[in-house]
Amino acid sequence: MSKRHAKRVVWTAPGQVALEDVTVRDPHEGEVVVGAEVTLISPGTERAFLLGLDNATGAFPRAGGYSYVGYIEEVGPGVDTHTVGERVVCAASHMSHAVVPADRAVHVPAHVSSEDAAFFNLAAIALQGVRKADIELGEAVVTFGGGLIGLLAMRLARLSGAAPAITVDLHESRREFACEYGADRAVDPREDAFADHIREIVHHMEGKCRDAPQVVIEATGFPEVILEACHIAGPMARLVLLGSSRGVTTEVDFYRDVHKKGLTLIGAHASTIPNVESAAGLWTWRDNVETALRLIEHGRLDVQPLITDRLPAHKAPEVFGRIAEWDPAVLGAILQ
Repeated sequence: MSKRHAKRVVWTAPGQVALEDVTVRDPHEGEVVVGAEVTLISPGTERAFLLGLDNATGAFPRAGGYSYVGYIEEVGPGVDTHTVGERVVCAASHMSHAVVPADRAVHVPAHVSSEDAAFFNLAAIALQGVRKADIELGEAVVTFGGGLIGLLAMRLARLSGAAPAITVDLHESRREFACEYGADRAVDPREDAFADHIREIVHHMEGKCRDAPQVVIEATGFPEVILEACHIAGPMARLVLLGSSRGVTTEVDFYRDVHKKGLTLIGAHASTIPNVESAAGLWTWRDNVETALRLIEHGRLDVQPLITDRLPAHKAPEVFGRIAEWDPAVLGAILQ
């Protein structure tokens, strides 16, 4: 079969986005060719790589994206797990056609729309962080960050029994949305008595037995936020570092906020996900993806409210420009 001509979103230089023509090779052993229907932009991570922020540096030009939904157009030699015409999700970049390993393409249930399915990877990332938090029914959970990962983590924490589930974010619009999306409360971290306010919410909803969160999920990627997360966490709490930190901080009071209160710090970067076999709290990427799709299929996880932008791929520079400027109105941006 002749090689396919495709379109791909590419970052040509820091902050610069264009659409380019590329050629997609034929699939090798164990690979499939997928034609895109939609892809989903991950604003926080893709902004970091687009701008070359800390822990996201690299050479330009480069392609971004890792939430791809499409139909298999060709299967390579040795592939018997997928068929032509099957709808799948995979971690390919924003492009019209992609060659991916067959074992990294996951079937999409018939009753899940392609727009909803596009959230598979972000939901899986949030899910592995929530699993590591080991939330018990009735525990107070505070999530820092009202972006996609933070909102999904908050929603999954609720499904895991968090009560209350509290979102912390700088932007009023995102705090309001978080409450609409399921948070019991949303708090501005800049208010004078921020820590006291968190304790009051926990005390009010949990009663006299608790006055501080047992689980804190950091989903912003800003190192300074980790300081506040350590500070508000209760005795013997778990702090899950879900956001990819963009920089360093030397201001943590380890004696007061970690050692003395028995705080457990949990790194939850996606690179820690096991490749082969799931275990308690450590599920494989595929198992987390399939779980996310099932939760969406059965109405347990509603991602439609997270979609703020739908646009054809040739308008990608427009939405990436808004993301680069950190427009809080952009949450889920779907490229068609």
